[in-house]
Amino acid sequence: MKSLEELRAIREKMQGQIGLRNEHTDQIRVVVGMATCGIASGARPVLTALSDAVQSKGLSNVTVTQTGCIGLCQYEPIVEVIEPGKDKVTYIKMTPEKALEVVDQHLIKGHIIKKYTIAEVIG
Repeated sequence: MKSLEELRAIREKMQGQIGLRNEHTDQIRVVVGMATCGIASGARPVLTALSDAVQSKGLSNVTVTQTGCIGLCQYEPIVEVIEPGKDKVTYIKMTPEKALEVVDQHLIKGHIIKKYTIAEVIG
């Protein structure tokens, strides 16, 4: 950065990108708990399976991200699906195979796999 003009141009570009993110209200977020407890329970292969499946199936309205501790260590690996206008769905004790089912059944077909949810276990 050599001038104030360059700084302004960078700021305008970044503000435009932030605005674009806010416009995607149909974006589905898939969040994988990747704290120490999640990683020790196998969250890394679950995250990889989700990311690869979402990419290979061309699901442009789905973002796979990671977070720290979700606070339910005994249920790790945990995957949360957050869809605009709907209740959050928390999948527990996930495996890469279960994650692929979530992609096919929940993210593509819109059917929650209740037997994998926390509500099924404690509710």
